[in-house]
Amino acid sequence: MAGDVPETIEVVVVGGGQAGIAMSEHLSRCGIEHVVLERDRIAERWRTGRWDSLVANGPVWHDRFPGLAFDDVDPDVFVGKERVADYLVEYAEQIGAPIRTGVEVHSVQCHGDRRGFHVETSAGTINADYVVAATGPFQIPVIPQLVPADAPVLQLHSSDYKNPEQLPDGGVLVVGGGASGVQIADELRRAGRDVHMAIGPHTRPPRRYRDRDFVWWLGVLGLWDLQTPPAGAEHVTIAFSGAYGGRTIDFRNLAAEGITLHGRAASYAGGIVQFADDLAGNIAEGDRYYLELLDLADAYVARNGLALPAEPEARVLGPLPASVTEPLLELDLVGAGITSIIWATGFRTDYSWLQVDAFDEQGKPAHRRGVSTEPGVYFLGLPWLSRRGSSFIWGVWSDAGYVADHIDGQRMYLSYRS
Repeated sequence: MAGDVPETIEVVVVGGGQAGIAMSEHLSRCGIEHVVLERDRIAERWRTGRWDSLVANGPVWHDRFPGLAFDDVDPDVFVGKERVADYLVEYAEQIGAPIRTGVEVHSVQCHGDRRGFHVETSAGTINADYVVAATGPFQIPVIPQLVPADAPVLQLHSSDYKNPEQLPDGGVLVVGGGASGVQIADELRRAGRDVHMAIGPHTRPPRRYRDRDFVWWLGVLGLWDLQTPPAGAEHVTIAFSGAYGGRTIDFRNLAAEGITLHGRAASYAGGIVQFADDLAGNIAEGDRYYLELLDLADAYVARNGLALPAEPEARVLGPLPASVTEPLLELDLVGAGITSIIWATGFRTDYSWLQVDAFDEQGKPAHRRGVSTEPGVYFLGLPWLSRRGSSFIWGVWSDAGYVADHIDGQRMYLSYRS
């Protein structure tokens, strides 16, 4: 992309993570010229956008692309983040993905007088017929405007947290009861920290049940293929973990191990964090989901005559801890010795560079299975893009196939008598 003459490439894929790599494989399958632009390194978020001890939340027999296995580890292992990043690099090399690293996309705009798009990058301009936004959902960390920046505590988003040694001495308040929150809180507790957790609505699946990981159960029960989230559950977090070999997350156990539980963080004033009186209800809803999944699994075993070992003890839920039955609705940060707050509160997308008519009135991508309302623009790697599994490595691979086939179909129509 040298000089002032724009380069012409049929498809520009923005993002060199799992979504961009999957997209590249399927575009190559269709014989479609393309380039993948990545502003950092391949799979950079896995390397530097996560804490040091993070492991994949699914076992390697499941969380991978079809064309390459993790042949150096046991299939049931939850590998570390660096191994996941190395895997994605290896896969990109295996398929010969035309990825250009260190290239940032500044803007994508429609050509005013013809079809296609003007793609302005840090390395020059590209004219493209199609653009695939494969940057994923984890772009801008979300920190609620709750505790002011001048409060006497260090505040970090989970994407900036690396390890316990990074934090000043003292207790830690972890806000968020999803996968990131529970794993970070558990790590801090194991490091000897006094840990408090603010937990909102969540679901909690069994890590393993009847000798099968929960990803297997979601597969055979057809739950990965749900096309829309259950009503009211669009933004509910999932409490699960592959850390320390993987275990079912039960907040009773975390409390028994020394973590103080609170409800959803609601407000802050005068050095005191106030919590909603919803902890017991949130725990109960998580339990309900857990037990319902066990019911579905048992019914599947009986219906199919499977010789999987019974596990009645999995249904035994211990007593609720005092922090649930007698919830603490306020926490004086200084009085409790809290010196750090970790906000495990998720991310929002950033499509400021994509300056086309492909968004709804809330600014969210307007699409159906990744095909946007702007002809020629596609989205990939988003949660629930086509189904529940869309944001996982194996799920994004399937979605990429659909998008590539749609692009190929459009090329066929446009080539008719051209």
